[in-house]
Amino acid sequence: MNSDRAVGAQPTASAHKRFALPSPARRALLRFGLTGTAALGATAALGAVPASAAPTPSPASRRRRPSTPAEALRELAAGNQRWRTFRERHPDESPDVRTALTSGQHPFAVVLGCIDSRVPPELVFDQGLGDLFVVRSAGEVLDEAVLGSIAYGPLELGAPLIVVLGHQSCGAVTAAVKADQTGERLPAHIQYLADQIAPNIDHTKDGDARIASTIDANVRAVRARLAAEPDLAAMVDAGKLAVVGARYDLTTQRVNRLV
Repeated sequence: MNSDRAVGAQPTASAHKRFALPSPARRALLRFGLTGTAALGATAALGAVPASAAPTPSPASRRRRPSTPAEALRELAAGNQRWRTFRERHPDESPDVRTALTSGQHPFAVVLGCIDSRVPPELVFDQGLGDLFVVRSAGEVLDEAVLGSIAYGPLELGAPLIVVLGHQSCGAVTAAVKADQTGERLPAHIQYLADQIAPNIDHTKDGDARIASTIDANVRAVRARLAAEPDLAAMVDAGKLAVVGARYDLTTQRVNRLV
């Protein structure tokens, strides 16, 4: 991913007991039923992995699951490169994989993305069944349901990576910026989304530049809030989890890392 050095928003205070770990018995039942910066090394771009980095697997084979933050980032980077160069593999869709997944799942990353129909994470990263936990809300806005859904991946299934994925021309951010400028109230529950995004509006810029900068600032703020959640932070400190921000550019189909 290309690196953006603007400093992200400070994490908001959150209830430190929000994600209290369940008992071992409950944890086992849940499993059955259903950043570490050092680990990331010098990787600067999700799209920096050459297309030849990984051989094409046999259609009937199951790929090795990434088990570290760095491995998960490399897998997403390779998938995004395949996507934007029109070399998609559509992995993990074979009959063997579908059968294997009936007995359990082990996704290697959680992606919090926008609801925008042009940015489906499974396609953008060229991943298949059982590979990703995908949570989507307009403008990547967090609430308790979204927070709990994201936390489930690392805390219950050991997913080593969370990606907050914003995107170019985000309608939710655009609406929030325009409402902030005009003072006009948005319809029904859409105003809630704008209220959550509003603290991240970049008032140092104007026009389209304000919208673009706010998209990045919003991703950084959401990423910072997730990384500050006590249970997730403990995994990050132990090198078992990375929480990263990224932006998808519609014009190039490239995913760029935000730092």
